[in-house]
Amino acid sequence: MAFLPATKLRTIFGADFVAPLGLALVLMTVPLPSRAQERAWGLTAIPGLKIGHHTLSERLTGCTVVLAEGGAVGGVDVRGGAPGTREIALLDPVNTVDVVHAVVLSGGSAFGLDAASGVVRYLDERGIGFRAGPTVVPIVVGAVLFDLSIGDDPSIRPDAECGYRAATGASDETAAEGNVGAGAGATVGKLRGSGRTMKGGIGTASITLDNGLTVAAIVAVNAVGDVIDPATGSVVAGVRTADGLGLADARVLLREGELDEPDSGINTTIGVVATNATLTKAEATKVAQMAQDGLARATYPAHTPGDGDTVFSLATGTLSGAAPVSRIGALAADVMAEAIVRAVRAATGIPGIPAASDLNAGR
Repeated sequence: MAFLPATKLRTIFGADFVAPLGLALVLMTVPLPSRAQERAWGLTAIPGLKIGHHTLSERLTGCTVVLAEGGAVGGVDVRGGAPGTREIALLDPVNTVDVVHAVVLSGGSAFGLDAASGVVRYLDERGIGFRAGPTVVPIVVGAVLFDLSIGDDPSIRPDAECGYRAATGASDETAAEGNVGAGAGATVGKLRGSGRTMKGGIGTASITLDNGLTVAAIVAVNAVGDVIDPATGSVVAGVRTADGLGLADARVLLREGELDEPDSGINTTIGVVATNATLTKAEATKVAQMAQDGLARATYPAHTPGDGDTVFSLATGTLSGAAPVSRIGALAADVMAEAIVRAVRAATGIPGIPAASDLNAGR
């Protein structure tokens, strides 16, 4: 399309006309957002998945629910030495059921496993589940982290009502991050005891390729070790120095022998990776395994005897065409690492436990 020069337009129409006309022509060249661009970012970038958080007001803890109401093929990989999980045996590729309707991430240690019962009730009320004779049985898997030392009353922990409320409030919009849901009471950096920890949280991330393949993650970060930004190699949050004002760097402490053996079972990083590709249970399990590499890139040390590191994977199968499992798994590791870093950067400090933003860490 040819345009007259501005000087000629001023001569014909006058200066007062040319400026608005120029603006209109510029706006005509700016493309409107596509439906894909408008779609949520993070785990909810996967069509068919919803996320709901419920954070308790009585004590800083809560639960997070990933709903796959249309069903998704599931897998899991457990590498921490002190996991707390629900229904993961059915995700074994040799077992019969190949669909998952929800994944629950919760605080509260073993008590928090009860949050999944509320999600089962939510799905049952809506007739969502695995067809078994005359009824349906919702398939809900989950994992928990230990946050009972946060706050004054450890008897307050996520229960079935927490799970039900999280499921009821689930949305396909971009999920909140930081001190919410399963990340509400999460902390990191415990290799020198609880007095030098920092605030953990929950984070989410996603990537969409030109062919439409989307891979995403959501993760609650409550690690024994430090959180490290793989892009820079710098510590974002973790063990603080003795004065509490800086980062000691667990990598240095470990080599110098200056660390305490963390109490078993009081930590854990738990999360979900998902894709819109079509996968078998065996392939979904491999993706979960590969996603653990992202966990190891972003936390140091990872998979310790004191952690219960567990990663679930979901495949909704809405992508048209096939995608290589190796590509999906590699991207799953990338988004897992990104979500972990985002979790601690989005967190806010609580009394006695600062966040990354409080120390200007990783900024």
